[in-house]
Amino acid sequence: MFSFRPRLVPTLFTVPGVLILLGLGVWQVQRLHWKEGLIAQRDRAVVAAPIEPPQTLAEARGLEFHHVAAEGVFDNDKELYLAATSDSGESGYQVVTPLKLDDGRVMFVNRGFIPLELKDRTTRAAGELSGPRRVIGLLRIPPVEKPSFFLPDNRPDINLWFWVDLPAMAQRDGIADLVPFYIDADVTPNPGGWPKGGITRLDLPNDHLQYAITWFSLAITLAVIYILYHRRVDAADEQR
Repeated sequence: MFSFRPRLVPTLFTVPGVLILLGLGVWQVQRLHWKEGLIAQRDRAVVAAPIEPPQTLAEARGLEFHHVAAEGVFDNDKELYLAATSDSGESGYQVVTPLKLDDGRVMFVNRGFIPLELKDRTTRAAGELSGPRRVIGLLRIPPVEKPSFFLPDNRPDINLWFWVDLPAMAQRDGIADLVPFYIDADVTPNPGGWPKGGITRLDLPNDHLQYAITWFSLAITLAVIYILYHRRVDAADEQR
C-alpha cells in the first residue's frame, strides 16, 4: 500500500519550482487582462474622429493612438533620420520633421519610411512639402529613456537616431517651444511616393494565454513527477 513520505532533497527542489511556475502562470494571466484592455483602448482610439493636438503631456497620455489633425508648416531643413526597417525587411529611415503649428508650438511628425538611397532630400524633392499643411496621424508618447539596453545610443552629431528622444532632437534642431509628444503620419500618400506613412503597427500580439497554460502545465507536470517518484521509492522500500 502506498504511503507518502516526502524526501528532503526532492521536496526542496519541487516545492519552490512549483510555486515559481504557478507564479509565472498567474503573472501571465494578469498580463493577459492588461493586454486585452490595451487592445480595446487602442481599438477605440483608432476609430475615433481626429482631434486637435492636446496642450499638455497629461492630456496627451490619455489620448495615445488617437488620430490628431494638426495644421502648420514643415521645416524640411531640420529633418531627422530614425533608423528603421520596412515591413518587407528593407533597411532605411523614418523621416521625422518639425511641424510649426499655427499656435507657434513645434511638433515632430514621423512622416514615414524611406529606403537608404533616398536619404538625400534631392532624390525625393516632390515629397518635401512646403506651405501650410494639414497632417493627420496617430498621437504617440515618447519613452522617457532608451527603451532597450540593446539599442545603440542615438548619434545627434551625425543625425542618426535609434529611438525617439524629443529633448535631444529639439536641442539638435534648435527648437524651443516643442510639444511633449509626436505623431506618426497616416497612410495619405506624399507626392512622389516618399516618405511612406502609416508605419505604426496597430495589431498587438497577445500570446499571454498560451504562456499561462504553458507555465501551469509545467507546474502540474513537476508535481506529478514528484508524486510518481515517491510512489516508486516507497514501493521499493516496502518490497525490502
